[in-house]
Amino acid sequence: MSIPLLSYSFSTQNQRVAGFDNSVEGDEQYKVYSTDTLPSASGMDEIIWAAYRQIFSEHQILTSTKESFLESQLRFNQITVKEFIKGLVLSGSFRELNYNTNNNYRFVEMCIQRVLGRDIYNERERIAWAVVIAEKGLETFIDMLVDSDEYLENFGDSTVPYQRRRYLASRSMGEMPFNLKTPRYGEEFRAKLCKPQFIWQGAIRSFKPQESRAKAGDPALYLNMVRDVI
Repeated sequence: MSIPLLSYSFSTQNQRVAGFDNSVEGDEQYKVYSTDTLPSASGMDEIIWAAYRQIFSEHQILTSTKESFLESQLRFNQITVKEFIKGLVLSGSFRELNYNTNNNYRFVEMCIQRVLGRDIYNERERIAWAVVIAEKGLETFIDMLVDSDEYLENFGDSTVPYQRRRYLASRSMGEMPFNLKTPRYGEEFRAKLCKPQFIWQGAIRSFKPQESRAKAGDPALYLNMVRDVI
């Protein structure tokens, strides 16, 4: 029997931070990209670009992350914006750049930020969705996010997800939008990449630490002398 989604509260310290005011023009208003207005060819280009920027972030918009088939389907109204977003998250390039280089907890946080346009509520929500990935797999996790009532109420089938609220950030990161935060390599992976590794055994003689060298009176000294003579 599958484990149901763990319960978690719908509150966070970020709820105290004022949301974006859509009544004010300029930087305070986030531009919404939607196919409801029947965009022109250039307008569709903007929608596709906004989708890539939201899901992959500006650091990962490369030729290798381009999904030409999905773009063609969207241009010819064969799929909706929601299905395009889902296709990007499930693409091999997104999986390689983000899922394979992070643990489930950080990947959950990243997907909620990019797909639902908000930060996680609390640690319990992070754990609840991580359990879904571990038990049911990545595709089911993405299906549950895209088909959730929260996604449909805020973005529907035709609107590209966007960051819906400001959030409390650390001093080092500042109040940086989700799609500008470097998504690759969490702390665990960075620690592994930066940690020096030494191999003391191999096909050829390798350097031995001082404490492993033979000392005066050690029989190993005699054996080494015999080996050198032979």
